[in-house]
Amino acid sequence: MIIDENRGSDGTSRLIYSRNNIHIKRLRSLQDREGREQTGLFLIEGIRPLAQAVAHGVRIETLIVAPQLLTIPFGRRVVRQIRIAGTPCLSLTPEVYYSFTQAEEPQGVAAVVKQRWEPLETLRPSNGLCWIAAEAVQSPGNLGTMIRSSDAVGGAGIILLGNATDPYDPATVRASMGAIFAQRFVRGTVEQFAIWKRRNCCTVVGTSPDAKTDYQDVVYPRPTMLLLGCEKRGLTPELQSLCDVMVKIPMVGRSDSLNVAVATSVMLYELFNQRRRARSQPGEKGIEARGST
Repeated sequence: MIIDENRGSDGTSRLIYSRNNIHIKRLRSLQDREGREQTGLFLIEGIRPLAQAVAHGVRIETLIVAPQLLTIPFGRRVVRQIRIAGTPCLSLTPEVYYSFTQAEEPQGVAAVVKQRWEPLETLRPSNGLCWIAAEAVQSPGNLGTMIRSSDAVGGAGIILLGNATDPYDPATVRASMGAIFAQRFVRGTVEQFAIWKRRNCCTVVGTSPDAKTDYQDVVYPRPTMLLLGCEKRGLTPELQSLCDVMVKIPMVGRSDSLNVAVATSVMLYELFNQRRRARSQPGEKGIEARGST
């Protein structure tokens, strides 16, 4: 869905005044999953996500700008850089921009970007600190936080089991704060993941409040896969059977579980800190988790 730049006869950008303009209708359709799946595109909003996209060399299919709302100099420079590259651009009035944005504080800039997916069967888990595999993360904000935390520690990406979770949901994209462009995304079924695990040497680690082993008592080898269940029921017995080790994150309060994004971040930083300690203190001992081939 590359949109041709809306230019007047003098070559300058012509503002779109109508909320019913066909281009604006297409932008609104990307706020819904059906529209995203039909086109393979998604929408990013804000200066920081746009700058992150540029920094990662992501192709911008269409740039959307409301000149009266884009007041931050850095944002204007990013937009100028994208336009110089020849990217198609839509210029909107503030009223038209407000008609499709979901941002709490619109900055007057958005972009249409192509989704990126990789097939599970070609994935090799050796890249990055670790991978995350997750089943049915119901909250888009939680998934965005998981993406952001994975990027922060040098994680490689996320395998989404099933079709319940959409990483390109606008709320997920916002919560990732641009980290979505630094992560790789894979989708597959639980059955496909089980086959993939048998074919690849990778330690799969699950979390459960009923596990016997403290998460800090395990030495996590590389590559490690963190396997997370849905927010309400955690890992199913089927998914637990795929884990090489189950660990618990201790809690002393009255809560019986952690938010899935918080639990993921705790685990990611344990792996991250173990790598840092290993570089400075070789030979650190603990329970060694071994993956299966």
